[in-house]
Amino acid sequence: MSNPLKKLAGQTVVYGLGTILPRFLNYFLTPILTRAFLPAEYGINSELYAYISFLNVIFTYGMETTFFNFNAKLENKQDVYNTAFVSLIASSIVFSLILLIFASTIGNVLSTPNAVYPTQFITWCIFIMASDAMMSIPFAKLRADSKPLQFSMLKLFNVVVNFGLTVFFISFCKKAYDQCDDNFMASLYDPQIGIGYCFLSSLIANIFTLLLLSKQIFSVQLAINTELLKKMLRYTWPLIILGLAGMVNETLDRIILKKLMIDKSAAQEAQGIYGACYKIAILMTIFIQAFRFAAEPFFFGKAKEKDSKKTYAFVMKYFVIFCLLLFLGTLMNLDWIKYIIDKPYWEGLKVVPILLLANLCLGVVYNLSIWYKLSGQTKYGAFISVAGAVITIVINVIFVPAYSYMACAWATLAAYGGMMILSYFWGQKYFPINYNVRAMTVYAALSLGLYLVSLTYADMESLPVKILLNNLLIGIFVWIIYKLEISNLKKLNSDVDPAFKSNQ
Repeated sequence: MSNPLKKLAGQTVVYGLGTILPRFLNYFLTPILTRAFLPAEYGINSELYAYISFLNVIFTYGMETTFFNFNAKLENKQDVYNTAFVSLIASSIVFSLILLIFASTIGNVLSTPNAVYPTQFITWCIFIMASDAMMSIPFAKLRADSKPLQFSMLKLFNVVVNFGLTVFFISFCKKAYDQCDDNFMASLYDPQIGIGYCFLSSLIANIFTLLLLSKQIFSVQLAINTELLKKMLRYTWPLIILGLAGMVNETLDRIILKKLMIDKSAAQEAQGIYGACYKIAILMTIFIQAFRFAAEPFFFGKAKEKDSKKTYAFVMKYFVIFCLLLFLGTLMNLDWIKYIIDKPYWEGLKVVPILLLANLCLGVVYNLSIWYKLSGQTKYGAFISVAGAVITIVINVIFVPAYSYMACAWATLAAYGGMMILSYFWGQKYFPINYNVRAMTVYAALSLGLYLVSLTYADMESLPVKILLNNLLIGIFVWIIYKLEISNLKKLNSDVDPAFKSNQ
């Protein structure tokens, strides 16, 4: 019998191909966009994608996790797939029509003195959300059927098309237009659209991806099991609250800046700067996303095994170790990574360490969430996310007017940190798992300590020497982890789950 942890690690890598590579491509769009557009214009991109992320929760209403839960429990998996997919199609049509009616009004409300939000931008974003929802269950089915490679290739295709079209419009067509070239590419660029080509490219990519998912889509029988749907909706409604609260924590800061800052022009620029610097924390976000894609079906699949809790504890520890390595790797190399964004955006780099720690806490929350998902007590997940949302809103409302996006970053860390603590203690009460908290705390303190050491020579004039010293500190971290964990790592070569041998 193969080691299930090896399978999880392998699937995380494969899912990473569909998550890491696409995110890196989007990462490479950041220097292109920040050099092509001023912070106020880039702020349009940051804000509308924040709204897309937020409203995607409404469009999908937790049906992915609900699908996994019922797919694992029921014999008639086709019935589960039909009900989940048809439900999402019907609701997406209704939600889209409602938003389309108010598209013009939405654009006018969002516009500021230095940034206009045309109705066509809003329309494209609505169709992006609808197509995202339509793809969610076919993609979930690929994950449930343990087809990570097909899943990743389709995700990668989507982003490659999006990336290619954005680069074509911004790097080639815009450049030709700006140089007053009289050619075909220049004629394709409309300055009234500008940053809107990002949304148009994303919509076109979604349309092509839907076509490639046609096999999964046409395998659906257009029928809803109403009794099953009622059960699914009862399971999923707390996940909607959880998702909305989660999006408040994740995206509200990029929205609330403009609402709370008095100078709307400055607020529009702050949105752009904060949104660009947020991208620096991309590695942590990518890994967490790839892990989540692999872990959710893995955790559900392990639930019936008697030693599953030991496996969950084992996974948690090494997840935290890897996130701490990403934390150090990003910060120790920030002096050259910052060139990903243009100089007018550098003033916001001070949010990066805070956001990295916040994302680490979020990753731990994803691991901890298994207790209420497996026990069916999803209402507790909603309570935890709502608590985080309250922290986010309170800190932002109080401090954003005075401290701009710095308050947003600290609010994110406070929210995710609070959710992590609450989820841990609540989980230990209702679904106790013996996590090795002491080891994870020691490793976290070690990584923070090494980062603080690097700050003692932060003003060093020689950049190559500074980067060399920083990466030596990373080497020290890796060496210490290796020495302390080598015995556990060797057990991974066994066909028997090491978590079953000893409680880590």
